[in-house]
Amino acid sequence: MRAPRFWWCPRGALARLLSPLGWLYGAITLRRMRGRGVDVGVPVICVGNFVAGGAGKTPTAIALAALLARRGETPFVLMRGYGGSLPGPVEVHPAHHAAKAVGDEPLLMARHARTVIARDRAAGAALARALGASVIVMDDGLQNPALAKRLRLAVVDGASGVGNGLCLPAGPLRAPLDGQLGETDAVLVIGAGAAGEAVAAQAQTQGAAVMQARLEPAQEAVSRLQGQAVLALSGIGRPEKFAATLREAGARIVAERAFGDHHAYTQRDVAVLVDEALLYDCVVATTEKDMVKLGPLWPPEQRHRLLPVPVTLVFAEARRIEAMVFAALTVGSGAAGAP
Repeated sequence: MRAPRFWWCPRGALARLLSPLGWLYGAITLRRMRGRGVDVGVPVICVGNFVAGGAGKTPTAIALAALLARRGETPFVLMRGYGGSLPGPVEVHPAHHAAKAVGDEPLLMARHARTVIARDRAAGAALARALGASVIVMDDGLQNPALAKRLRLAVVDGASGVGNGLCLPAGPLRAPLDGQLGETDAVLVIGAGAAGEAVAAQAQTQGAAVMQARLEPAQEAVSRLQGQAVLALSGIGRPEKFAATLREAGARIVAERAFGDHHAYTQRDVAVLVDEALLYDCVVATTEKDMVKLGPLWPPEQRHRLLPVPVTLVFAEARRIEAMVFAALTVGSGAAGAP
């Protein structure tokens, strides 16, 4: 699924027409969001977002899990497993699971941190605890009331913010922004942009901590991209973000192919992409998330034409986020305030 373009534009006729449905959807979601979750016996740090679609949750969860591990914790990442057939709870093992079974993002996440998928979040948290988790990083779930959360962190894309500010299906918001901010401890704005600055300003007026971060592509990939002709390939919510990353790295984009988020690639898709790469005499640059699905299908003799571009989240104030995270491990549920 790709987010409709009108979500990210000034409110037009279609957005206004759908706004009553959006009001109803948002009210229902916000009421659910305010529910009291169960305490699963270990701290839960939730990384979510205010809108439908990607904003940087997964790189943030990876960064937090790494931070926790460096400080001696045993973090498990808990995910729903969107796009996979297994309901869970089950721990994801990259050597044994495929994306069609567990979902593309969990398969990527499991390469960085121990990961459990479960449509029933409480059951997933229980499994993670039984496997030795000292803390759970919940990737997505800000609007899900199943678990009591020690820290509720909302990720915002600096370039797009919350779009037209309306709720689904009139806009990208899952619930009204002011209501969601009331159920959020901190906001992490990833990348620069006036849209993200506007969300940050509103968050500050409502008492939420605001922090900044950026996504940096791996240096090895950047070295290969500089001056390189590339076909930009992605199956993510906002493919223009990936194309912008490639341009900033010095790539020369000769074609772009954007599939819907969580697209299940086929052998036919790969054959077409390889033919295009040969036609343009270029490499196919893609995201880590897409790579977990493309890699097994890509012909070995053309592997040199497939270039994954990993990204790492870099916090602008690393000590501040560390203080917030570790304070959440030692206090009760709803421990938001950051220094």
